[in-house]
Amino acid sequence: MSLLHTIAAFIVALGVLIIVHEYGHYLVARLCGVKVLRFSVGFGRPIASWRRGPDGTEWALAAVPFGGYVKMLDEREGPVAPNELARAFNRQGVAKRFLIVAAGPVFNFLFAIAVYAALFMYGIPEARPVIAEPPAGTLAAAAGLHAGDTVRATNGEPLQTWQDLRWRVLQAALQGQRVRLETVDEKGHLAESSIDLRGFTESDIEGDVLERAGLRLYRAPLAPVLGKLVPGGAGERAGLREGDRILAADGKPVPTWEALVNAVRASPQKALRLELERAGRRMSVEVVPETVASGEARIGRIGAAPFVPPGQVDRIVVRIRYGLFESLGKALGKTVDISVFSLKMLGKMLVGQVSWRHLSGPVTIADFAGQSAQLGWVSYLTFLALISISLGVLNLLPVPLLDGGHLMYYLIEIIKGRPVSERAMELGQRVGLALLLVMMAFAFYNDLNRLLTG
Repeated sequence: MSLLHTIAAFIVALGVLIIVHEYGHYLVARLCGVKVLRFSVGFGRPIASWRRGPDGTEWALAAVPFGGYVKMLDEREGPVAPNELARAFNRQGVAKRFLIVAAGPVFNFLFAIAVYAALFMYGIPEARPVIAEPPAGTLAAAAGLHAGDTVRATNGEPLQTWQDLRWRVLQAALQGQRVRLETVDEKGHLAESSIDLRGFTESDIEGDVLERAGLRLYRAPLAPVLGKLVPGGAGERAGLREGDRILAADGKPVPTWEALVNAVRASPQKALRLELERAGRRMSVEVVPETVASGEARIGRIGAAPFVPPGQVDRIVVRIRYGLFESLGKALGKTVDISVFSLKMLGKMLVGQVSWRHLSGPVTIADFAGQSAQLGWVSYLTFLALISISLGVLNLLPVPLLDGGHLMYYLIEIIKGRPVSERAMELGQRVGLALLLVMMAFAFYNDLNRLLTG
């Protein structure tokens, strides 16, 4: 994907998430009778602005896109006419102020729930949790798992997709627990096995947890024939087309799809000469695989899926749809799981059990925005939901300057019966600013490190 497309996907993502968050503050402020003076997407000088609504609220689009704000009538920020004192934010009871501030993060979570619920109702084709032959010496091999085994449940909880299995194993690894797998083989025989993840190190968790455990996705033997190509991907740019049969890569025969995948993975940012057959004619195409991260390694990718004969689709792919209420329930559960997982990861970062390298800045987020947009609208919506949850969790942290810091002050006010002193709030803001600057420094350092190391 071009740099322009990546930037566009990033800006759209920022705009959507900022509007969702700030609209939560705006809507609840209006419902509580507080006058809103300005709704700004971005900081700094406005690029464009207009007024609308009964209070003449200024709606602005500002130059610096990394955030936004809702400015409310407040005696601490300027003079207020006597007839409007009742509509000033600082004149509201602590309960109303709490609701107004909490509404931003809450709307981030509600947005994620709405996206996940829509995707659950739409139905997303996903890989079935069918296991390939585990490599010798891995935990999966020691547990007696074999190629063709389908995982039906983990620790008694049913699952239906490979992504479900990845999520469950990752959570177990993070908690240092055993995971019990209920499987069924190709003959219909049920079995139960256990994988002990208590010995997983920090580097194991940071990489591909399933790969480290020896759990690999089963891939049916497929011919090296191209199926769908990612628009704008390396393969499409090189001139590859759906239906092309790859015969050789850099002069080496390619008998199967797996052989093609291995050749591409081994050639990140290196020209790869593909011999292919198209409509009965032999021809040659040079493609330069894009570099993508796989744990700590860098692999190549051309953005091409295999052609899967119709008879094999049901064996390896499942599409699950749910009704409205079941989708909402699953979306709520998924949002809660991701939120709790994020908090656990932050906690482990603070105590040194997980590396701060996981903290990402705007460059990495922009890269993920571009990649997800390249894969289609479903992936992009999923990305937006995930980032919206992260934004909600971050804003609820009890750090002054963030929404969570203000909520912390309001809780103290509720307990003590009087507001926190101006001096305490000033000190808190300084501490909060220092913490945010440290986090931003780590995030930008990680972004820079990823750029320099490819």
